[in-house]
Amino acid sequence: MTPRPVGDFEAIPGWLTPDQATLLREAASRVPPGGVAVEIGSHHGRSAIVLAAALPVGARLVAVDPFPSDWRYGAPGTEQSFRANLARAGVAGRVDVRVATSADVRRDWSGPLDLVYVDGKHDHWTVRDDLHWADHVTPGGWVLVHDAFSSLGVTTALLRDVLPSRSLRYAGRVGSLARLQVTPPSRRDRLRMLAELPWWVRNLVVKVLLRLRLRPLARLLGHQGAADPF
Repeated sequence: MTPRPVGDFEAIPGWLTPDQATLLREAASRVPPGGVAVEIGSHHGRSAIVLAAALPVGARLVAVDPFPSDWRYGAPGTEQSFRANLARAGVAGRVDVRVATSADVRRDWSGPLDLVYVDGKHDHWTVRDDLHWADHVTPGGWVLVHDAFSSLGVTTALLRDVLPSRSLRYAGRVGSLARLQVTPPSRRDRLRMLAELPWWVRNLVVKVLLRLRLRPLARLLGHQGAADPF
């Protein structure tokens, strides 16, 4: 199946790179007809549009976000902007928007999932809680986690719960977008995950330099721009 075009998704505010969008598009296109994908953290809809446009006929995306105005990147009107962007992209009919926290929605969830994309709150405990969505993913399905190895909270949660897991394997990353498959991991999978730690440390150093307004030093580490690594 050829994913439907989504127009210029890069015009929508967010931190999803073109290469990461390609990964989301490919993962969503493999969801079976009638299947369900879940997105944790939608913001203005940059990733939701990519996912929803690539889903086959009959599949749907459940987009979960409480849209808090007190978040660092939140603002009044974000939910309205999100819904308007879905409508402009022509995918509103295949997105089930849940204005609630991930924990609240998952508490009442009972059906199987084919794909989960996690890009919600980045603190250690919230990410660990979000990873429990993997319990609903069918064997062989995927859990994709943004800001892996670029965020302290996200990475420590992955190291705590995925590295020793017997049911989730680390399959690599595109930038900071980690690919986790619901299948028993091998020793090689665990070593592949540990091999990302130097890149994680580099990214933490870059973030400190950016906050100290030492962008020239961050460029020496290969980082361009004022945004955090993603």
